[in-house]
Amino acid sequence: MHLDVLISKFQQKDEKAFGELYHMYGDSMHGVIYNIVRDHTIAEEVMQDVFIKAWNNANSYSAEKGRFFTWILNIARNAAIDKTRSKAFKNSRKNLDAEYFVDILQHSDNLDNQTDAIGIKKFVSQLAKKCIEVIELLYFKGFTQKEASETLDMPIGTIKTRNRNCIKELRTIVLK
Repeated sequence: MHLDVLISKFQQKDEKAFGELYHMYGDSMHGVIYNIVRDHTIAEEVMQDVFIKAWNNANSYSAEKGRFFTWILNIARNAAIDKTRSKAFKNSRKNLDAEYFVDILQHSDNLDNQTDAIGIKKFVSQLAKKCIEVIELLYFKGFTQKEASETLDMPIGTIKTRNRNCIKELRTIVLK
């Protein structure tokens, strides 16, 4: 079934279309969410919430504003970040096993593993180092612009400008 037709049926609350879109995008969404929450069970839970939220707000999607994948990806990313900022999530992380932290240390700076989850490694790697740093922090690690500013020790205005310019450059590379 053509993607536009599938999305249209999804917006009309067709359960079969929901299932097909879930099957198409589930792994990618899970990868993005997992890279932020670092727990498969929580990632699965958040992913289900994301698809329910997309289902309930399907009419807010507009093809004129962007691709469906990007729309649902933003919902997933925001939901994962919201989850990590919740009190329950923070409390659940207080007594973690040391293995959790070893895993974070081994993978936190490895953009290759993180971008593989959504298949854009080859595009992101074509960007300048300064762009990779900003995109990694904001989109793959779930940092706020303020947190990225502090981590990279640069003004928040620079982070915002660099983010906008780097995303524009990434969009140009992807659409070639």
